[in-house]
Amino acid sequence: MIGVDFDAHERSRWAGRAQAYRRSFGRLCAYPTGALLDAAAVRAGRRVIDVGTGPGTVAAAALARGAQVVAVDAEPGMLAAARIDAAGAGLVGAALPRLPFPDGRFDAAVANFVLNHVGDPAAAVAELRRLVRPGGRVSVTLWPSPHPPLQRLWGEALDAAGVTPPADLPRLAPERDFPRTEEGVTGLLTTAGLVDAACATLSWTHRADPDDWWAGPAAGISAIGLVVQRQEPAVRARIRRAYDRLTAGYRDADGMVALPTAALLGSATVE
Repeated sequence: MIGVDFDAHERSRWAGRAQAYRRSFGRLCAYPTGALLDAAAVRAGRRVIDVGTGPGTVAAAALARGAQVVAVDAEPGMLAAARIDAAGAGLVGAALPRLPFPDGRFDAAVANFVLNHVGDPAAAVAELRRLVRPGGRVSVTLWPSPHPPLQRLWGEALDAAGVTPPADLPRLAPERDFPRTEEGVTGLLTTAGLVDAACATLSWTHRADPDDWWAGPAAGISAIGLVVQRQEPAVRARIRRAYDRLTAGYRDADGMVALPTAALLGSATVE
């Protein structure tokens, strides 16, 4: 499943899942917010577009800096959540790589963990560049490959439970993919026509209630969620037992799991 089908699939995975996202992956994805906005030079008076805003975490942080913010998402449930969390932002339902704004409308464009979920990352970055005036900034985050321990956990749980991911999971067309490394992100930004491109790796330990962390896959979020939802109840229970065994070594005295992870932060300037 590639190309346009990839985009359609990704949008379907988020439909009606705003609350499950908040409970599970939302706090994880919030971690780079400050660095993402710093890389885009977001400050008071700047016109900022937050693409793939989700529940509005990044948009709310940009508003708190005094920026003028437009927040975009393709999922109505996410926009409903953003209406509460990012009150004051202009909310627009739309999806990359075609957004309904004129060229150079914004001083900065940010996309937090959005490029992982589009079928044509180069076209998505080119659209972000189009929206930003000359001299403005574009910044993005995405998950790296090889995966850090937190992201590897899901594959390890499937392996331990004897579950093989189905062969028809959506994937990018090979010619549209790129290395999920600092060099790969820098190259993607440069190919889109941006200048002074740079990428850094942000590393941290994510702490979460183990039930909350499991709630994302249980609700069908992301590729692991699709795999879990396709299983019979007994197999799902086996995956959960494997998950509990694997996370036992990462649990603090209070029962929370503390999992090392990392993200790539890429940024560049519009010429």
